[in-house]
Amino acid sequence: MSDLTADRAYELDRKHVFHSWSAQASLDPMVITKAEGSYIWDRYGNRLLDFTSQLVFTNLGHQHPRIVKAIQEQAATLCTVAPAYANSARSEAARLIASHTPGDLNRIFFTNGGADANEHAVRMARLHTGRHKVLSTYRSYHGGTQLAVNLTGDPRRWANDTGSTGTVHFFGPFLYRSAFSATTDEEERERALAHLEQVIALEGPGTIAAIVLESIPGTAGIMIPPPGYLQGVRELCDRHGIMLIADEVMAGFGRAGKWFAIEHAEVVPDLLTFAKGVNSGYVPLGGVAISEAIYQTFADRPYPGGLTYSGHPLACAAAVATIETMQDDRIVEHAAALGTDVFGPALRELAAKHEWIGEVRGTGVFWAIELVSNRETREPLAPYGGTSPQLAAILAASSRRGLLPFANFNRIHLVPPLTITAAEAHEGLDILDQALTEAASASHRPSAASRLDAAQAGVHTVGEVRRAGPAGSA
Repeated sequence: MSDLTADRAYELDRKHVFHSWSAQASLDPMVITKAEGSYIWDRYGNRLLDFTSQLVFTNLGHQHPRIVKAIQEQAATLCTVAPAYANSARSEAARLIASHTPGDLNRIFFTNGGADANEHAVRMARLHTGRHKVLSTYRSYHGGTQLAVNLTGDPRRWANDTGSTGTVHFFGPFLYRSAFSATTDEEERERALAHLEQVIALEGPGTIAAIVLESIPGTAGIMIPPPGYLQGVRELCDRHGIMLIADEVMAGFGRAGKWFAIEHAEVVPDLLTFAKGVNSGYVPLGGVAISEAIYQTFADRPYPGGLTYSGHPLACAAAVATIETMQDDRIVEHAAALGTDVFGPALRELAAKHEWIGEVRGTGVFWAIELVSNRETREPLAPYGGTSPQLAAILAASSRRGLLPFANFNRIHLVPPLTITAAEAHEGLDILDQALTEAASASHRPSAASRLDAAQAGVHTVGEVRRAGPAGSA
């Protein structure tokens, strides 16, 4: 794409495109002109190492040749077909997905993405149990559609929440900011489970259809559940006839160093939702993996739900190529090793070096650093639901050095493609180290530079994408 074409793309975007999660008038979106592997290029020709995987979905990186070829070949054969008909791409994608889901989750209902996957999983649970209420945690994200956004436990829910969707929120475990005054993983697990048990009792077990949990909460902070917590939730669900829905939209397909993050806990949910990494986001696709018991509910009773593009051939062909590549190239094992050998050790070194880092946490290629202004009080470097000049300065300094970062409130998430090399990962972590040093140094002297940087640099935040200026233009 030429500079002129990139400029035209920007001009038309601002005239006609309505962006999600944003105040429209103040947007200044980055124009991405091309991408390859772990990198993207902006309209000024700057190359940036993509530590966002866009919205944590390009698990096999950008323009992977096997996925591109599969889409091209499928387009030449059968571009589209209605969901009532069988076709080879959809059938093979379902088989491959079911070959990696835990337990008896062998039936796949395809959706267009993660939000509608969660909508349909809840609908299935409600019809299966004959109950209506659904429990989910604060500090969670389940999608932007009506029910999914009400399941969500972050500020994006607030403007959409009318209290009419049958959703109830509870506190999940998060030791660093414990709601239970816990000081150890064991205390956090036991107190969080006791809290959930009390919520179930007070809401009425016979009214609750499902508990929906991200196996590892993603956008909310990549908070690894303490050992035994998910097993405890499974036991509570079994005791009360409640369906357990595992939201694996972000954490699934290798991101957490397992095919599905819930495998870390060796727990089998009743329903499992997926999207994003199933085909690296090349064509929109999501779905629900369904247990045998819930499948039997609809064996002789029509399921009242569907989508025009359910199991679209182009999307399913991309899924087949993605999963086969993951198997052939041992991508899940590579992701696990990157977490153990690269991200974990390097981030612990950064935490020892930078006073603004209160905690690092993660697994596989799924990490977050919690930024605080004071380690003793754990005061966030940016407020819940907002940002700050210090965070903007870190992101701007990263972008100037060639890193596209992902930030949410007071956290920076490190979520590059699973195919990233160890050398590329170290490159990104070194840039982050330099950016933290620069921003911390600048914070000790009054200056408007960081605000200018933030306005000109390309940073990737939840709900906002800014434009990157020419390298060194700040």
